[in-house]
Amino acid sequence: MSGSFAVLDERTVAYLDFAGSNAETIAHLRENGHITLMWCAFEGPPNIVRVHGRGEPVFRDDPRWADLLRHFPAVDPRPHGLRAVILVTAELVRDTCGYAVPLMDYREDRTLHARRFAREDDASLDAYFQRKERIATSIDGLPDLPLPLPP
Repeated sequence: MSGSFAVLDERTVAYLDFAGSNAETIAHLRENGHITLMWCAFEGPPNIVRVHGRGEPVFRDDPRWADLLRHFPAVDPRPHGLRAVILVTAELVRDTCGYAVPLMDYREDRTLHARRFAREDDASLDAYFQRKERIATSIDGLPDLPLPLPP
């Protein structure tokens, strides 16, 4: 989603984690802190960039929450069911050839996610999470999201 990724300093990036899918990344960050982010060039020269580092999910009840949200001024988190901000401290950044990455053209962001989660408040979002598999625990039994979500 446009505006959901931010560079905080020369070694730290962050992205917004929204409702709608499982929470495997959060579970594994809580277990061991390892994360790799990857970008592929779908136009222009073929390239793949990976950021290998340590990550941490920051939840709503964390004192850093409000300050972190200021890095995402283009995104209104309410209609998207924002669950966490994922902080990543880079330990290694490298690029590799993207010779097998297909050429694709970007048209526009989809609005389905915002429309879907605009109908939710914290109580209904929590009920939604309680019904979904792999939200409170990961596929391998690790703790995922703290439920109910902090206010």
